[in-house]
Amino acid sequence: MGKSILDYETLELSERERALVIIDQTKLPGKTEILHLKTQKEIWTAIHELQVRGAPAIGDAAAIGAYLAALEINTEDGTEFQKRFFEATAYLDSSRPTAVNLSWALRRMEGVAHEALARGTSVREVVELLRCEALRIKAEDIHICERIGAYGLELVKPGDGLLTHCNAGQLATAKYGTATAPMYLGHERGYRFKVFADETRPLLQGARLTAYELCSAGIDVTLICDNMASSVMKNGWVQAVFVGCDRVAGNGDAANKIGTSGVAILAKYYSIPFYVCAPTSTIDFDMPTGADIPIEERAAEEITEMWYKERMAPKGVKTYNPAFDVTDHTLVTGFVTEYGVARPPYETSLKEIRKKMRESA
Repeated sequence: MGKSILDYETLELSERERALVIIDQTKLPGKTEILHLKTQKEIWTAIHELQVRGAPAIGDAAAIGAYLAALEINTEDGTEFQKRFFEATAYLDSSRPTAVNLSWALRRMEGVAHEALARGTSVREVVELLRCEALRIKAEDIHICERIGAYGLELVKPGDGLLTHCNAGQLATAKYGTATAPMYLGHERGYRFKVFADETRPLLQGARLTAYELCSAGIDVTLICDNMASSVMKNGWVQAVFVGCDRVAGNGDAANKIGTSGVAILAKYYSIPFYVCAPTSTIDFDMPTGADIPIEERAAEEITEMWYKERMAPKGVKTYNPAFDVTDHTLVTGFVTEYGVARPPYETSLKEIRKKMRESA
């Protein structure tokens, strides 16, 4: 019996090889290819080209990448080490602009280095502290997803139909996923959910990744085109929507994969609860509203040529290819975090979540 995709680590640190080891998600589901990334350029490219993707996984990868960068800095001078280390983290931070976990994880790594060096810690010891912090970030990701799954499961009942968009699954995190965590937990407890996965144009994360991993887990999943969501909702087949997010503004506006806002609008129309599964690391209180969130735009070829044997659009046609859209907070029923479910008004409830986070630190 062959290995399931769920038997692989989405990403891990190879101490022996001094490498970030990832599944190349651009090759799934047809081929499971494991990449061993040893240089900063390779790690930057893997994040930018979506070989590793999903907000939590990007943060995990960036943290490990920062540690590997620290290993390559050949100096015992603390000031010089910090300068070069911060140059490396700035480089990794430039790989993608929207997912706040990227910069969040890198700021954590920078903070560890800065504080230790300020105490007079040797460079060798600082590098070891950075290794521990990178592994801690990944371990926290797993725990957070477990907690999100538990809180999310309280919002649904056995036999419910659930719809999700893009991939906020195990392949987007260290384990369990965010939006899929309630599905995995419910599956273990015999809830028999019926899951609908949007294909998620243009990169097909729902078709290639979400449908693939849920099938591998034995979950009842039906793949639909993005423009079929209204039909399955109208048929009464969906009782709740769970999606992930890449950044949440202070007022509850949420950036997620392009097409999410349309799903939220449909859910509102059909009176279906729409939940955003949001690790607190994705909540950016420096962004007052969704209008402040930078939205990554990607190459035209993802629309006109990718996945097609022949180009499917006329040469020279203009394209618009934002990777994300922003769902207005008025469309969100609740944010499922590792500290509980935040409900409107979000200016208040998200701050309460932040308070719980600080109290537990």
